[in-house]
Amino acid sequence: MASAAKVSPDTIARLERGETLYPRTVDAIRGALEAAGIIFIQENGEGPGVRLRKTAAE
Repeated sequence: MASAAKVSPDTIARLERGETLYPRTVDAIRGALEAAGIIFIQENGEGPGVRLRKTAAE
């Protein structure tokens, strides 16, 4: 994850601990997750969420 987002492993650990990160760092991590097939779902009254993008075979 860290290498895909071009951030340090410590930055990923800080994210996992719930610490505040710079917006550009959050954007880099989100971009890496989206490139790996994660889709972020906007909050619709029931809370935000994530799901995996379907592959062409699905």
